[in-house]
Amino acid sequence: MDRSWMYGRRDTKDFMHGVSEFCMSALQHQASTGVKEFYCPCADCENVNTVNNVLVIRDHVFMRGFRPNYHVWVYHGESGVYVGNSSKNVVHEQEEAFYAEGEADCFEDEDDDDVESNIDDGNDRVEDMLHEVEDEVRDHVFECLSKAAETPLYPGCTKYRKLSAVCTLYNIKTSGGWTDISFTELLVALSDMLPTGNELPRSNYYAKKLMCPFGLEYKKIHTCPNDCLLYHKQYENLGKCPRCGVSRYKLKGVSEGKNVYPAKVLWYLPIIPRFKRLFSIKKDARNLRWHADPDRRKRDGLLRHPADSPQWKTIDKLHDTFGKEPRNLKLGLCTDEMNPFGTLSSQHSTWPVLLVIYNLPPWLCMKRKYIMLSLLITGPKQPGNDIDVYLEPLVDDLRKMWDEGVSVFDAHANETFRLRAMLFCTINDFPAYGNLSATRTKE
Repeated sequence: MDRSWMYGRRDTKDFMHGVSEFCMSALQHQASTGVKEFYCPCADCENVNTVNNVLVIRDHVFMRGFRPNYHVWVYHGESGVYVGNSSKNVVHEQEEAFYAEGEADCFEDEDDDDVESNIDDGNDRVEDMLHEVEDEVRDHVFECLSKAAETPLYPGCTKYRKLSAVCTLYNIKTSGGWTDISFTELLVALSDMLPTGNELPRSNYYAKKLMCPFGLEYKKIHTCPNDCLLYHKQYENLGKCPRCGVSRYKLKGVSEGKNVYPAKVLWYLPIIPRFKRLFSIKKDARNLRWHADPDRRKRDGLLRHPADSPQWKTIDKLHDTFGKEPRNLKLGLCTDEMNPFGTLSSQHSTWPVLLVIYNLPPWLCMKRKYIMLSLLITGPKQPGNDIDVYLEPLVDDLRKMWDEGVSVFDAHANETFRLRAMLFCTINDFPAYGNLSATRTKE
């Protein structure tokens, strides 16, 4: 079924007929499943927000267009892959040869991102990770990942598959702090040691390309050099700050698009997809309700966990709807300045903004795996009291999760529920506390 109309002009007959077809598909999915709400696929809602009426979806799509790469309507009842400019609901055997031949090519256009390892306790958990990305990558990439998850590491190998071997080695690389060069040397040596015909990548580049769908989504946002605003939303296409008039680029007077670079950059890692990913793993979904499990948490009147604190109990009492759902998240935010270059550069400032999930047991909530990096503020100087400008994307997501919540699948309970979250506390030293709260902490 041709879907090329989805990303063309929105004032054509093809687009109007296509939107009507989409609305009919959504209504048929509702009738067959009995769901009461529809996921909205517009560029702003991105199949995260839900609406009660299909006419709202129609209006959103006409105003904002469809979210990128939503050719197969998996949130509205379809399944299959997208080949060329057509959606195919059934993958035929002859197409599998096409996917196998194009396995190397399908990763060529992917970003060379760092990956976050989800492997611990000697378990590669490839099936869990494939389940996490299945809805996000139901296309050629997912077919290649599935093939890599089924291909033996070498002929006759029963313990490791190509994907599980790369996951295991990459986890060792990450936990050991290995450089890319040393990891490439290890891959070359292991490939030579293994039997002929083994499937192990021979460089860090190709190992990372294989793992890229499991990586963290991030957004790069330019910022005003004087910390006035972020160049996103209504300011995204501006070349200079509307408040102070300073160019957003380092090289003043150089036209945009000619190898110019932003003076300051904010890296934002959206938190909602990662919360969904946590709940899609049974073990993590069970641990995220640990604080409310009387069989697992000891309650003897002592302060053993934030859930024992008066603040936690007061919040649950004041907001009883929020408190009655034990899966709703209470988060801690911490930030401070660091210099990643040590004493080599005193002209650079980096502020990581981290989130801690206090629903978890105390022996897990402070582990690196569960501490989420949400923002990375980089530039020649610290943001100071203007740090609130940089927190805007994170605050928007937190407000959304408090006001509306998001629909999330709980793998432990095998059900979908409305997940909400709140900022429970902040953790800072006094200088950072002064910046976050715009309060004087020293004379």
